[in-house]
Amino acid sequence: MPQVLIVDDSPTETHVLTTILTRHGFTVVNATNGEAGIATAKEVKPDLILMDVVMPGMNGFQATRQLSKDPATSSIPVIMVTTKDQETDRVWGLRQGAKDYLTKPVNEQELIEKINYVLAG
Repeated sequence: MPQVLIVDDSPTETHVLTTILTRHGFTVVNATNGEAGIATAKEVKPDLILMDVVMPGMNGFQATRQLSKDPATSSIPVIMVTTKDQETDRVWGLRQGAKDYLTKPVNEQELIEKINYVLAG
């Protein structure tokens, strides 16, 4: 079972994403901010990270940039999952090292398709 790390400060969003992922056979780990997300990624080495952007402290763009530059975590793909729906945000997220970008509220089928596509390499 692939393991997914959800980095999101919203308990509601975390619950929705966890429900979708477990329904599709994924194991889920959570972190509530960018700093905790980086620490958890280094400790757990998940197969994939779903990263929110708007969080207190370190935002998702900063956390993704750190993860993609660190040899210990650079091989872990990140999909940004955020309310920021501007094209400039999407481009910026991909420039930070994200493999894909989804806006909230997520479509279950689209989320699973993107996760499977990214995990397939």
